[in-house]
Amino acid sequence: MIGMSRRGLIGAGLAAGASGLAARATAASPKEPFFRGNGLPVGLQLYTLGPDLAKDLDGMLGQVAGIGYRTVETAGYAGRTPQEMRAALDKAGLKCTSAHIPATAASGQPSWANIDEVIADAKVLGFTHVVLPMFEVPARITSVHIEGESTADSRERMVRSLTVDDWKGTADLLNAKGKALRAAGLTAGYHNHNVEFAPVGGTTGLEILLKGTDPALVSFEMDVGWVVAGGHDPFALLKAHAGRFKQMHIKDVKVTTKTNFAFRQDPTEVGSGIIDWKKLLPAAYAEGVRGFFVEQEPPFEHPRIDSAKICFDYLNAVVA
Repeated sequence: MIGMSRRGLIGAGLAAGASGLAARATAASPKEPFFRGNGLPVGLQLYTLGPDLAKDLDGMLGQVAGIGYRTVETAGYAGRTPQEMRAALDKAGLKCTSAHIPATAASGQPSWANIDEVIADAKVLGFTHVVLPMFEVPARITSVHIEGESTADSRERMVRSLTVDDWKGTADLLNAKGKALRAAGLTAGYHNHNVEFAPVGGTTGLEILLKGTDPALVSFEMDVGWVVAGGHDPFALLKAHAGRFKQMHIKDVKVTTKTNFAFRQDPTEVGSGIIDWKKLLPAAYAEGVRGFFVEQEPPFEHPRIDSAKICFDYLNAVVA
């Protein structure tokens, strides 16, 4: 577990682990920025823009493209149909390569429960990777409502209620739907928060998912900010599960972030937090990560689009 007591924890404490991975990377010239040198775009997870995206879809996507982003990952369609979303993306010159699709959703919304609809949406929007953004929440948990319970307390209760069988159920879902996605020429993935690192039955939810899913059907999208908030080392995780992580959420956190398993972190723009991206990016590349998406959690100290620009400008210039 990683302590969160000082700013240098990622850079200094993990340097040894990073050096071995980075040495194996087919990385850019030392004088060339990481993304340009490796022929990779800096993507944006549109969740970063929050309600601003739905309020002004064309305007926001135009600004995203103006910043320099060329690829995006969706988290819903901003209240639009897939056709309307595709038209807006095309207008901005953006390509959607990946989509976060929940296990279940309200009527009319895509979900893993109706994988044929997801496949149809992929044909419209053009994405080839379908990501389950979090575990399947059991009905026995969602059906409980405690008067006066805060959101934080509700999340804590949910985490404590998860069992080994719950995690195995999510693994089974990924395997089953992963077969249907592969048959349609798509790939399946799973995105972590910090909940996956909570102890359960002598292991963790993430370990159950990694061991219980078929590597030929299911890959993983590492959210670095949540890994660190869960008290773990992203370098060690990449090395321990070489080849399983195909995408990454580039997310930074402040030194004040305390280890927890209940969706809490102190977010900040990429490059201004405690994560050493100059070492982590080539380490991730060495272990097979090819899809990189900036994502930032609220609360924001700047307008969301400004934070997206700060992140892009740092990553576009970073030499790793």
